[in-house]
Formats: sequence, C-alpha cells, structure tokens
Amino acid sequence: MLTPAQLADARRHMGYPMLGDTNPDDRSDAAYARVTSGRYQTLAHRLNSLRPEEEIIVVNHLTTLTTLEKAITTAGDNLDTDKAAVWHRNRSEVSDRTRLYHQWCRKLCSLMGIPPGPALGNGTVQLVRG
Repeated sequence: MLTPAQLADARRHMGYPMLGDTNPDDRSDAAYARVTSGRYQTLAHRLNSLRPEEEIIVVNHLTTLTTLEKAITTAGDNLDTDKAAVWHRNRSEVSDRTRLYHQWCRKLCSLMGIPPGPALGNGTVQLVRG
C-alpha cells in the first residue's frame, strides 16, 4: 500500500488539489461525487487498491516525477547568468523541463485511467494574440 506521502504526491502530480480533511472513498457523500464527477473517488479507490506489481510501477513513476520536478527548480539557478566563459544558458531549459514533467504527469494519469486534474489543464497550448 502506498504511504500517505506517496498518495498525496500521486494526486498532486496528476493535477488534483490537496484534500485537507476530505477523504474521498467508495463511501463518500453522493453529492460530493456529483460535484467532482466522481474522479476524486475513483482516483482514491485506484490508488488504495493497487496490486503489488502495479504499486511498484506507480512508485517508479513518482520517483521519476519527483526528479523531474526538482530539475525544474534547480534550472532556475542559472537564470541570472546568460553566458559564462564557453557555457551559454539554454533559454528554454525551464519550459523544456516543465513540458517533460507535465508529459510524465499525464503519463501517470493515463496509467491510472484518470483524466488529468485541474492543475494540468486540458493539455492544449493556447496562443494569446496581443
């Protein structure tokens, strides 16, 4: 069974908000299920009922996602330097890393059979014209 921290990380990486003291499960209030289209309950059920071999796969994904997420924040360490000796900053590094991270987040959603949560949006790029 996944630890509480792993459950929270899985929900977060999949784009779902923190739960607080709400505990969606198979016995959740029907009204709550209607408001959230049952996704939170389905996600909670799947995360809490993984077979051992599935749990290993999810834990591996969570490890990869944590590594990718940390790489985004550490890429910010170089934003103040454009060029140092022969080294040149990759101007798209943060966006490239963020895109890769979101790709893996969506891969976890797909693996779990759950649509990406609100924090991941619908996966389309929208151009803003000024």
